Amino acid sequence: MYSIVSTAIVCGIQSILIQVEADVCDGLPTFEMVGVLSSEVKEAKERVKAAIRNSGIRLSPKRVTVNVYPADIKKNGTGFDLPIALAVLSAYGRIPQKYLNGILFAGEISLNGEIRPTSGILPMVLAAREAGKHMVCVPRENLKEAQIVKEMTILPADNLNQVLALMEEYYQKPQKLLENNTNNIEEFLNNSEVDFADIQGQQIVKRACEIAASGRHNMLMMGPPGAGKTLAAKAISSILPPLTEIEALELAKIYSVSGIFEQREQYFRTRPFRSPHHTISVAGFAGGGTIPKPGEISLAHKGVLFLDELTEFQKPVLEVLRQPLEEGIIRLVRNSGTYLYPADVMLIGAMNPCNCGYYPDRNRCNCSSSMIERHLNKISKPLLDRMDICLEVKRLSLREMINKGPLETSTVIQTRVKEVQEIQRKRFMESKILYNSQIPVSLMEQYCPMESEAEKTLQNSFERLALSARGYYRVIRVARTIADMEHSQKICHRHIIESLMYRNIDRKVWELG
Repeated sequence: MYSIVSTAIVCGIQSILIQVEADVCDGLPTFEMVGVLSSEVKEAKERVKAAIRNSGIRLSPKRVTVNVYPADIKKNGTGFDLPIALAVLSAYGRIPQKYLNGILFAGEISLNGEIRPTSGILPMVLAAREAGKHMVCVPRENLKEAQIVKEMTILPADNLNQVLALMEEYYQKPQKLLENNTNNIEEFLNNSEVDFADIQGQQIVKRACEIAASGRHNMLMMGPPGAGKTLAAKAISSILPPLTEIEALELAKIYSVSGIFEQREQYFRTRPFRSPHHTISVAGFAGGGTIPKPGEISLAHKGVLFLDELTEFQKPVLEVLRQPLEEGIIRLVRNSGTYLYPADVMLIGAMNPCNCGYYPDRNRCNCSSSMIERHLNKISKPLLDRMDICLEVKRLSLREMINKGPLETSTVIQTRVKEVQEIQRKRFMESKILYNSQIPVSLMEQYCPMESEAEKTLQNSFERLALSARGYYRVIRVARTIADMEHSQKICHRHIIESLMYRNIDRKVWELG
């Protein structure tokens, strides 16, 4: 007999529908699997045979052939176990084919018949919905992940026998199961441990953080140890508005493919804050592996990627950032294909000015000029040029540290950030641009009109500050955000002056380099 079952495979963060065919006939008892399969998929036949036997189902010796198609795509992962088992049972006549039609199945099977969770369930369910299917059977541990997708009936299962019972029950009473399909995902929770009210002094730093959050500008902070760089970076996540539903769903797909969806379960609409350690590898940062998975850059998609102790990161790791910061996407080219991972991040970097951290205070810094130069040159000029805001963070005075006056909370600042982003949303409504940091050079004149005095100041500063073309336009983008914060249609002289103020430390690096 012949049977066919639907499943899916993950490619990047997208999913492609796959069909599992099974044919059972008389002949020498064998179990063959074809269809360009990876080693873990080929091993499924041993898991499936043991799971069926230990579930109390006895099958007569037959010639079993399983084909997974389309054959031009390499299949990997353990989510094929369940559909393979069901296809074989249906081909043996143990399950009517009509029970399996219109349902997508995914899940790993243990030797005793238990259904174990698998990664990438969310994009699989989305692919099923796009293909016109309305039912998905998944491991129970993947239930909350699958329930994010609306207008879908999710059938959770603990073991193979329960799957068979669910198929029969759903076929007879579909409405009963549909009523239990509820979504308990939290919409928005602030996962930041730091509030701006916790930061004493540092008014310029707070102002720069608000500008960066409002226009989603990349920012680099340089200063001595204990100046508050890390504290300010962590506080930024507390003033970012919630994710839109589309953004939240895209981010959830990335975490689903990575097998860490539980990290988003309680923070579905909260923007991520990722702070990888400086010992991270290129593959861990950008993505990759034997079976390619998203890296830290993609896990920070639509949120903050904070690189503390920036100069301690390996140079190849930092150079990987160049393309994602410009294009918002990472392309991994492998023998098995090309994988695309979203990487629209707001990069926040923090670094010390020298090895000891106290330059230019020569009373405390003993680093030689060559040592300082080597330290600063760990950050390449092209990467530095991609920072919209470069700020020097100074140590607090005792008076600033003990000042207990009322300070603005993150909630108050977040309200202003939302207002500025709403201005940008209305401005860019007819384009694909979302924030001021994304304004292309070709549209600068349209979206960034300047007063004559502001334009003259910027032109005079171009040579004096040795700005590159990229740096020149980044000054304009930051000025556009500052103008929006004042609800100004045009960029004024004071907006350009403030924007230029946030280019002070990169000039020091270039001069020393």
